Amino acid sequence: MAPKDSAAEQASDLSADRDLLRQVALGGAAAMRDVYARCSARAFAIAVRLLPTRADAEEVLQETFLEVWRRAREFDPERGGMETWVTTIARTRAIDRLRSLGTVSRMVEGVSRQPPPVSATPPSPDDAAAAAQDQARVRAALEQLPPEQREVVLLGYFDGLSQSEIARKTGQPLGTVKTRARLALEKLAVLLEPSPAGTSS
Repeated sequence: MAPKDSAAEQASDLSADRDLLRQVALGGAAAMRDVYARCSARAFAIAVRLLPTRADAEEVLQETFLEVWRRAREFDPERGGMETWVTTIARTRAIDRLRSLGTVSRMVEGVSRQPPPVSATPPSPDDAAAAAQDQARVRAALEQLPPEQREVVLLGYFDGLSQSEIARKTGQPLGTVKTRARLALEKLAVLLEPSPAGTSS
């Protein structure tokens, strides 16, 4: 008898989740607050665990619930409960951000590296052309950043200064330097996003 009761309770919970998200899809502010109250702690915990800073986690949390609001109609109780659905969105958004920040960091670091020693094996023509193209893309993207953000990236990646050293050099608070660095990397992630296959000429 217990298993049947448990299954019935689970079905009832999933039905309630579906009804709540339907209200969210219709623009119900109270319903959205309920979803946030139930799911935000777990979603934030996942973001904090995956991302390098609390600021990144807080932004991913905001993005998560914006996506919940936009996709509320897509919720399918057959695939699990609401909390599982929301935390899956949070994990995906966090991984996407981590991947984009890492990719941008590697590209900028690559441009800032010194040329290899003469004894190193020379790159193939294709590799050399690809490297030159990447460098051109990064430098063009850097030119599109606001001056204060571009300065932080140049000092950090090209001059090798730590964020504390940048703060001392520029006379800016460390928190300001960190924020500018994060915003710059996020913008570079968009500017350097690879073009869809088949769009290049």
